[in-house]
Amino acid sequence: MNLNPVIANPVSTAELAIRIFIAVLIGVLVGVEREHKNRPAGLRTHVLVCLGACTVAMIECLYVASFDASTDSHVAYNFGRLCAQVISGIGFLGAGTIFTAQKKIAGLTTAASLWNTACLGLAAGYGYYWVALFGCVLVLMTLMLLQKVIRVNANKRVEVHFIHRQETIEFINKVFEQNNVKVLDLDFHVESTGDPSSNDPNVYTNIYTLHLPANLSYADLINTLAAFRNIQTVRTTNT
Repeated sequence: MNLNPVIANPVSTAELAIRIFIAVLIGVLVGVEREHKNRPAGLRTHVLVCLGACTVAMIECLYVASFDASTDSHVAYNFGRLCAQVISGIGFLGAGTIFTAQKKIAGLTTAASLWNTACLGLAAGYGYYWVALFGCVLVLMTLMLLQKVIRVNANKRVEVHFIHRQETIEFINKVFEQNNVKVLDLDFHVESTGDPSSNDPNVYTNIYTLHLPANLSYADLINTLAAFRNIQTVRTTNT
């Protein structure tokens, strides 16, 4: 068996230039969106990832192995290992954009955008322009519009510090009822201020685990609660 590398389906220089241009364009479009939101991986990172993936795909398009199995027919094999390494290897780069702060994981969306950019670069490198460009549009729509169209309020904890327990609890329950807020869990504790002259010398802390309707944000809820005179502090924490 003779294994000889040959060039299959030669591609013109102009065609290669178009593929590189589309890859750079996709990297720029996705990178600008991430850069605008001050994410760990921005414009240059996305351009480099997409361009590198495009280069690997073009190499695979250009080189094919053929062998002669003692007959006149030739069977061609594509070196698919290169693109496979791009798909798996980009995970290491994406992992570098993920970090944990205050028990909250951030950077997952940026890591996913890097992985998608690499895949779109491969598509551009193979010459599937419309797949690459349409995929870029979908990625941008996901990053920029999806969260605005489909609003999902994650379950969070709202920590409230207040005085005059009975009056304040009535107010909080009324706010929750008016806004269709579901209380999933409640923790509480009491601290004494040590002021015997006060009718109620205690400071109360209620920690609510809440589920909000789609039309209400946590910022609006906190502003409503904080406006009440008996509430000293109100903040959200992750569940």
